[in-house]
Amino acid sequence: MATSKKRRRRRRSRINPIVIGILVIFLALAAVVSVFLIKRYSPSKEMMDKEMYFQLEEENDLAIIMQNTRLEELGIVLDGRPYVSTEVVKDYLNARFYWDSAENLYIYTTPTEMITAHVGENQYYIDKQANATDYQIVKVEDGIAYVALEYVQKYTAMDYKYMEEPNRVHITNEYGDMKVVEAKKKGDVRYRAGVKSPILTKVNKGDLMYVLDEGENPIEKWTRVRTEDGYIGYITDKKLREESSITTTADFVEPVYSNLTKDYTINLSWHQVTNKEANNQVLEKLADAKGLTTISPTWFFIRDNEGNIQSIATQSYVDYCHQNGVEVWGLVENMTYGNDIDITSILNKTSSRQNLATQLIAQAIQFDLDGINVDIEALPAAAGEGFIEFIRELSIMCRRNNIILSVDNYVPMAYNQNYNRKEQGIVADYVIIMGYDEHYAGSEEAGSVASIGYVRNGIEKTLEEVPAEKVINAVPFYTRLWHIDNNDNLTSSALGMNAAAKTLKNHNITPEWDEETAQYYGEFNTADGFYQVWLEEETSIEEKAKLMKEYSLAGIASWRLGYEKDEIWDVILKYVN
Repeated sequence: MATSKKRRRRRRSRINPIVIGILVIFLALAAVVSVFLIKRYSPSKEMMDKEMYFQLEEENDLAIIMQNTRLEELGIVLDGRPYVSTEVVKDYLNARFYWDSAENLYIYTTPTEMITAHVGENQYYIDKQANATDYQIVKVEDGIAYVALEYVQKYTAMDYKYMEEPNRVHITNEYGDMKVVEAKKKGDVRYRAGVKSPILTKVNKGDLMYVLDEGENPIEKWTRVRTEDGYIGYITDKKLREESSITTTADFVEPVYSNLTKDYTINLSWHQVTNKEANNQVLEKLADAKGLTTISPTWFFIRDNEGNIQSIATQSYVDYCHQNGVEVWGLVENMTYGNDIDITSILNKTSSRQNLATQLIAQAIQFDLDGINVDIEALPAAAGEGFIEFIRELSIMCRRNNIILSVDNYVPMAYNQNYNRKEQGIVADYVIIMGYDEHYAGSEEAGSVASIGYVRNGIEKTLEEVPAEKVINAVPFYTRLWHIDNNDNLTSSALGMNAAAKTLKNHNITPEWDEETAQYYGEFNTADGFYQVWLEEETSIEEKAKLMKEYSLAGIASWRLGYEKDEIWDVILKYVN
């Protein structure tokens, strides 16, 4: 009996093989799931290839981190120093640096000095005085000009930190309040938000990082940061302390541009002079122009691609104006010699640009001019940088010689932004809006030369870039008589005020006031077609003069002397006195 009971106990203690099988399968599944979960949710330890991250291919390639952005453009490392392209300097750091690819010169202008560096040299020149450096300032590699950041920093509000392995430079060019965060423990900065993204770099407890804006949809539980060694990525919030802010400042002191300005409202008119004998007309012109403060004779013509000028200035003209209390601002223009003049070549080459500026200053000094008026028209986009560099360099010479510099500009449009009005408004004394030619000789439709809306728009757009105390708005003393012939061909001719009024009178037409343009409008038919005219006269000019007063501008100008009615001067005097 005892033996039988023992056997029964043994049988009861056996575990069912099916249960064991199920248990094994369950454990195996649990192991698989655990491995899966671990692989899926545990942080990756993969380190991102740093050369790949910074997109470096050649040994001397240099990654550029500009503030909080890694640029696509690369710099280079030469003799252990960081260099960036002149294009990067212009686009991101300091647009006053000018690269002359024609003559391999790198130029920087201050309010009083022109500073020049030659390719491959360990020195730069301030007004021909050599200053030594222990590095080459500008190098050309594979057709690209690179400049040492150390040199750029001399004249720019910026700081930089150069780091190796891999080669990279972090540049600070914006200052003020910045959001920062401190690591409260060791952590990984990853390429993307998420534990599976490769690690860019590691941070230690106390390391400071700059918080980058994620816009309207920040990634939950992750913060986008820039580390102090130039990596931009994401770190989990649980590794961070609370955000705070720091204030950064630049040691660099921006140059101050002094300007010559008048303590009265300017009333300027251009005097079109085509030869020296025509200068004798100034007596009668001034006699008719009541209250004129400034006259700008068309005296200087760019005559060749070396920047030489033809001058028709005379001393007697200047003396007579000064005796009558009128200043003389000699005008230089580029259109008289037509297609023979390549203004792009002139302005983009330092030797010809400097030759032009030097000759203008020499003429101004010789004839005791009060100012120079620059009227460069139809400026190609390719000449934009050379043009504003010309204005900078000419402004230095004018400032040194107490000569006013004014620059003529079209009404701002997308196609003429290459004139760089903002920089003109800093370095020049006056920026003049040529507030006309809304419809011009080649227009496809007839219309006003200067409707009130067009003029207002020109003023408002200019004031977005130039201080009002430097802006002069120019009005037309002419109008256009538009003619559509019997074959629907459109042509026009420019008429002075008296000639336009006489044309309408001869056809027994009484013009009617047009509120939209703020001008009198007239039209008539003849056997050879249909004619239209939007008049400039006392009332239309007064409406434009009111805008000068409304926007507190520096003055009013007019093109051109001799096209006006006598009564116009009384109208203008109401607003300039």
